[in-house]
Amino acid sequence: MQISVKEQLDKMNEMQRKAAEHTEGPLLILAGAGSGKTTVLINRIAVILENKLCYPSNILAITFTNKAAKELVNRIDNLLGDEAKGVWASTFHSFCSKVLRRNINILGFSNDFSIFDTDDSIRVIKSVQKNLGIDPQILPARAVLSRISMCKNNRILPKDYMENFGNDVYNRDIYCIYTEYEKQLAGSNALDFDDIILKAVTLFEKSSEVLNYYSNKFKYIMVDEYQDTNPLQYRLIYLLQSAHHNICVVGDDDQSIYKFRGATIENILSFEKTFKDATVIRLEQNYRSTANILDAANNVISNNSQRKGKTLWTASDKGEPIYENRLDDEYQESLFIADTILDSVAVENMHYKDFAVLYRTNAQSNSLEQMFVKSGIPYKIIGGVRFYERKEIKDILAYLYLVHNTNDDLRLTRIINEPKRKIGQATLDTLRNLANGNLTSMYDIAQNAGEYPELARSMSKLGEFCALINSFRNQKESMPISELIKEISVKSGYISMLETENTEEARDRINNIAELVSTAAIFESQSQDATLGAFLEEIALMTDIDNLDESSDRVILMTLHSAKGLEFNNVFISGVEEGLFPGQKSIESQEEIEEERRLMYVGITRAKKRLYLTHTLARTIFGTTKYNKPSRFLKEIPSEIIKPLYNKDKQGISAAAYSSPLSSRVITKTADLNTSAKILRPSAPASAACIELEPGKRVVHKTFGPGTIISKKPMGGDTLLEINFDKTGTKKIMANFTRLKEE
Repeated sequence: MQISVKEQLDKMNEMQRKAAEHTEGPLLILAGAGSGKTTVLINRIAVILENKLCYPSNILAITFTNKAAKELVNRIDNLLGDEAKGVWASTFHSFCSKVLRRNINILGFSNDFSIFDTDDSIRVIKSVQKNLGIDPQILPARAVLSRISMCKNNRILPKDYMENFGNDVYNRDIYCIYTEYEKQLAGSNALDFDDIILKAVTLFEKSSEVLNYYSNKFKYIMVDEYQDTNPLQYRLIYLLQSAHHNICVVGDDDQSIYKFRGATIENILSFEKTFKDATVIRLEQNYRSTANILDAANNVISNNSQRKGKTLWTASDKGEPIYENRLDDEYQESLFIADTILDSVAVENMHYKDFAVLYRTNAQSNSLEQMFVKSGIPYKIIGGVRFYERKEIKDILAYLYLVHNTNDDLRLTRIINEPKRKIGQATLDTLRNLANGNLTSMYDIAQNAGEYPELARSMSKLGEFCALINSFRNQKESMPISELIKEISVKSGYISMLETENTEEARDRINNIAELVSTAAIFESQSQDATLGAFLEEIALMTDIDNLDESSDRVILMTLHSAKGLEFNNVFISGVEEGLFPGQKSIESQEEIEEERRLMYVGITRAKKRLYLTHTLARTIFGTTKYNKPSRFLKEIPSEIIKPLYNKDKQGISAAAYSSPLSSRVITKTADLNTSAKILRPSAPASAACIELEPGKRVVHKTFGPGTIISKKPMGGDTLLEINFDKTGTKKIMANFTRLKEE
């Protein structure tokens, strides 16, 4: 039974309801972490439709992730059912892509344009650098792409580059690369990630007809996470709201943490200056965290000056204190985290998915991963190698892109000899040169290879390749995408190539391709526009967070930047040390420190029930051992709500003894930190040392319960055990960390 809009509004607090019922004119909703902003957005849409202020298709709701957009659509559907069909809910990039597919011909592109991801863009830049003779060691391709991205987000085109950055050798080289990079994108009928919004804004400014259509169409515009917008996104929103001025933005200036991506906190801080008749409503009641966690967050963020000001509060109780632990090094830190998780799962019947470990840099995950593997803790890293970045997936997608858009020279270059077709680099270079000289695509030259004497020796091989691609192109309209992927995988010889390798890795790659087929089948069943172009677009705009399976029972490891928008019962923030968090480069700048403090605020407010803050006396990272002081952010949390899990009075290695709130485990170390930088490893637990660990042996694990040892394998001074647990299945864990007893 559906709940009426009135019943839904009656459940809201005063400020939530005020925001939901405010429908006309510019509105800024300052929504603190966990304050129910999505509930407000959904109910605001419900109020608009309930009062028949417009049709569903006249409402545009923009978010930053596909995950958030899908949640918005699902919750609107649950509340209003068919009444809400037609509401536009999408990310910035998905919305702009949809606009461009219909109108990009005005800008000289065709609507079957490709979208290049970061890896694709870097490949183009490296190719350009090689052609221009620019040393990639002096000017790394990733650094060049970062500068180009910054330029596009600030609308600095190649022709304006030198005026903005100077005429020295460094900037002249970037200017040359940027200019040629843009030519190659245009020649491939392709856009990079930043182009999607840039071209949409350019389209609106160039065509008053297109702008008038969309600005009149959307009577109500709502933007989530407004503090994360960059100048280009601000311009897009400003143009779209020009007809009706009913712009509602939801954001939290205290969670503005993406300056490195071009986001500017000024967009939210100056909202009332931009929209003179704006109303501001603050959502400060938190429904996520305990009072102690909120006290910690409020006290930390209060030290920032660049903020509009609000104080989170909750009707919940104080909850547990904030647990702080100081360990000797990253190994002991990882051991403490692993032990605490295992104890909680065993003693309190928690699940692994109740835990997240957050860190400032990806490099910190290494010691955590090693410890989790040894301890048998299932985990998922957000920000590791994404599924769509794996070679076999990018190869099959490259076939799909070329089938969709034969102007895509980058994808052609990737797969013309994958699997091997005896089409070498010399032939590719000739194709590229002829394409450039004739102002056409490499595929067009390959199809007509007989007309070019330079390609006489490769003519038959090129003809076979083009015939293959054309056969797929003839099938793309009539064949489901999932079947087309199967057809490409087999007919191209890709599966046969992997089967011939006959290795474990090759079998995994075949399974990954099968997973891509499944993904396409799901897309076909759920999408109203199940075309090849729509499928490629969805994949291109997908982020790692979009693939997070919250039902999977695994500990989540991720950077603090990746964690925004998520919540967990128990959160560890590791490496809370000066020089790491805040980072060394931030310490000299007040503006940068405030950004880091906002990042700490985001990390703290991810925790619902329990928060652990860990730091070490010594940490080896990027090959260098450093001795850092505890972070200044720790001192900004009231001492009365912090419970230290170490002896504050102990000198030297003061983390030699520690205890979690669930155990009194003590680890003794004999080395002095000042005389040895070597990380000492604790001896094997007594329980593992006292029993024979042989295949067939029945054992009991503290967390996983009873099971049978299947195999053992010596590995690095330890033993890898494969154990089939009765309730949780087969797991591979290291003997020195098993906590086993005889059944």
